[in-house]
Amino acid sequence: MISAKLEVNNLSWGLFRQTPIINNINFDAKPGEIIGVIGPNGAGKTSLLRLIFRYLKPTSGSILVDDKDIWKMDPKIVAQKISAVLQESTVNFSLTVAEIVSLGRLPYQSKINFGKYRDEELVWETIEKMELKHLAHRQIHTLSGGERQRVMIARALVQNPEILILDEPTNHLDIKNQLEILSLIENLGITIICSLHDLNLAAGFVHKVLALSKGSMVGFGTPEEILSKELISSTFSVATSKHLLPPLNTPHYSFHL
Repeated sequence: MISAKLEVNNLSWGLFRQTPIINNINFDAKPGEIIGVIGPNGAGKTSLLRLIFRYLKPTSGSILVDDKDIWKMDPKIVAQKISAVLQESTVNFSLTVAEIVSLGRLPYQSKINFGKYRDEELVWETIEKMELKHLAHRQIHTLSGGERQRVMIARALVQNPEILILDEPTNHLDIKNQLEILSLIENLGITIICSLHDLNLAAGFVHKVLALSKGSMVGFGTPEEILSKELISSTFSVATSKHLLPPLNTPHYSFHL
């Protein structure tokens, strides 16, 4: 897969005449980097992700993909370059896994080939990559939470995106499914912007961390730079302890009020 560079410059967004929900955010992602967005509930994580995949239009600032402003690009081209998996993704529960994954080819549909937008080879390659081949003809409602999440990621990947947006991809999953999803994601090789609640997962998974609080950026850098006890405690309003776990001195955080 091809990956793209992402730049977010002085980005703000809010409802008319109200305090901005996103306020002057600046960060960048190199091609192939995984950026983890962290912050307490209400920090603006989901709103930021919606801005990046052009669901919301900024009040000010810009979002550039390979130096091109997404709001000056054809929406169809943006949909081909950026795909997203949201927490509230809705699907038709009568569809099979293969049918749902094939919907990811919709951004490539045209009036000329209407009804023939499926690239079967790419669809089945993606199904196999996401370890869904044995489930391909099952209806989505018969799957577990972890299996459904893999289907939604497969649908996003079959768009052949250069940037993938993930909103809490491990939410409501058990430990095994969390680790499986993260392992699949980190081996994709494309640029990923991902919101995460679990700071211990973030510490071992992402290249850079973007920390938000009340819609503003409170830190951006490597996990080692950003996930300090002081920043976590002030951002999440909890007391934080950091431990290094043998044999690799992996950081692990514990919290209490």
